[in-house]
Amino acid sequence: MTDAAQTRERILEAAYACIARWGLAKTSVEDVGRESGLSRSTLYRYFPKGRDELIGAAIGWEYDRFFARLYDEVKDARTLEEVIERGLTFAHRAITEHEVLQRVLQTEPGVLLPAITVKSDATVGLVSAFLTPYLERHPLAPGVNVEEAADFLARMVLSYMSAPGRWDLEDPEQVARLVRAELLGGIVPRAGR
Repeated sequence: MTDAAQTRERILEAAYACIARWGLAKTSVEDVGRESGLSRSTLYRYFPKGRDELIGAAIGWEYDRFFARLYDEVKDARTLEEVIERGLTFAHRAITEHEVLQRVLQTEPGVLLPAITVKSDATVGLVSAFLTPYLERHPLAPGVNVEEAADFLARMVLSYMSAPGRWDLEDPEQVARLVRAELLGGIVPRAGR
């Protein structure tokens, strides 16, 4: 990692620590400077648009780290069902156990949600691209388009990760039923048909 990349990472780690301590709205460039041990001018060199750019970058950084951990959890899955089941279980647990995210969602959702929304289209594309090879290897119901199915599954999985509705994503049997009956119900042929 270059010195510039290390400095940027140091700033983002400090920003995240400040957000964890004080929340999004109360975190300032000065706070991040103190936490990182870097001058205000250094922070502005990396984030010339100031506080909003810095906070957005810190949210994006943590968002990217979350999806990297999710990828590590599912990358060796062999089947479409397994990748979705493992991904849903891991992601839901990670979201509900993420103290900073839960605190910010409760106290400052209006600040966080727009930043996440900006990344959501790119995230749908990445998840869709990840699922596509699994769909290509899996028998599909007649008339199912792989690209459309991958987009649908990506959007549904991302939705269920944070809002599972009636499903208990800690229960492997319920996760399996959700994946097979609801998510894959119209995409893959049902057994015994």
